[in-house]
Amino acid sequence: MADESFWGDESPAVQGVLHWVAERVARSSDPKTTARPESELVAAAGPAVTPDGIGWQAALDVFDRVLIPATRAQDDPMNLAYIPAAPTRSAIAFDFATSAANIFAGIWEAGAGAIHAENEALSWIVDLLGWPDSAGGTFVSGGTMGNLSALVTARDTIRERRGGTPDGGWLLACTSDAHSSILGAANALDVGVVEVQQDERGHLTADALRPVLAENPNTFAVVASAGTTNAGVIDDLADVAAACMEAGVWLHVDGAYGGAALAAASVRSRFAGIELADSFIVDPHKWFFAPYDCCALLYRDPRTARAAHSQHASYLDQIDREAWNPSDYATQLTRRARGLPFWFSLAVHGTDKYRAAVEHTLSIARDVAAGIEAMPHLELVKHPELSVLLFRRRGWNTADYQAWSQAAALDGSILCVPTTWRGQTVLRLAFTNPDTESRRVLDVLDAMR
Repeated sequence: MADESFWGDESPAVQGVLHWVAERVARSSDPKTTARPESELVAAAGPAVTPDGIGWQAALDVFDRVLIPATRAQDDPMNLAYIPAAPTRSAIAFDFATSAANIFAGIWEAGAGAIHAENEALSWIVDLLGWPDSAGGTFVSGGTMGNLSALVTARDTIRERRGGTPDGGWLLACTSDAHSSILGAANALDVGVVEVQQDERGHLTADALRPVLAENPNTFAVVASAGTTNAGVIDDLADVAAACMEAGVWLHVDGAYGGAALAAASVRSRFAGIELADSFIVDPHKWFFAPYDCCALLYRDPRTARAAHSQHASYLDQIDREAWNPSDYATQLTRRARGLPFWFSLAVHGTDKYRAAVEHTLSIARDVAAGIEAMPHLELVKHPELSVLLFRRRGWNTADYQAWSQAAALDGSILCVPTTWRGQTVLRLAFTNPDTESRRVLDVLDAMR
């Protein structure tokens, strides 16, 4: 029987892509920096978007031969730059299934099954936080959207409590090490930012926060970090939460990277007080072994988010407002079920395996830290609170760090980029992959003599 689709018989394209996916998931990778100038990509790929199309085989060939080799493997065990991603193969495979199902997961009526599964995964994180069963939220694209959506809820909630916007407008408080998306959110919300000084450990503390809140009564929210991106620092959450409650301001905790360590018993005590936060984010695509893009945005009292984010229009009048509609909890309406690959991997491997994977990654970081301390040419700048290490090579300047980092990235031995700490250039390693071998990392660092 002839294919009656407007698009004709696409089964060869489907089978070709499926074959590529199966091979790619099983394929090893390397962390080389392989970006190419736009002019080279234009010459190598040629025009693909044309009036008549180039056909699936040619398009897949361009993808495999030109486009993929010009990207960097985020899941390679020696990719230790920025915050890499190390999704399980189960999660990667199920991301393809999620796309194939083409689920609209913005409202319960359209995506109830998928939303149920996503909420089961979110409930595990709620339990890690020590929040009540009534807590909940949704998956969004990343920490930037999660932070923005949480702060929209915070502003609207505090504005309602205080009876309007104060003269001079709203402020939010954070340290200079808060993620760059916090400043972006403040700009989008048209609110000011008041900086709170960190202590000598790089932590936000109540002692520094209280006078800032007293001097700035227009502050509606405080953003604390549960594992800063640059150094893996966890702010003094219990004391900060107490100061926020005294001042009647919202506490949002950004755990985009470090929040996954809530699953690790060895460091769980460092998060004391997180159960008092009003909102929280963690990115499963960072240290919870899910593919891009996936951020869990959670509220201790989801009613505040529904009041801030629920959309109303004539074509939305039939939505069941008593159901759990993810569009009610973030700045979004259209959304794919981006939490499903995370849910699937959790279901396949179990939460105990996840806990063990995070613990193992922490052990790798500690082993490398101990190895750095034993090398006379290196100096550990700061003992890791989680799995980010800062260290320096004695006698090197900024140019030396940049040259070494670029050479290592080009030869594929390791991805490790410079950063700054206390105004000085240092090197930084971020461990999120349980397949990273500490011995391999230390061998590379030993060669820096």
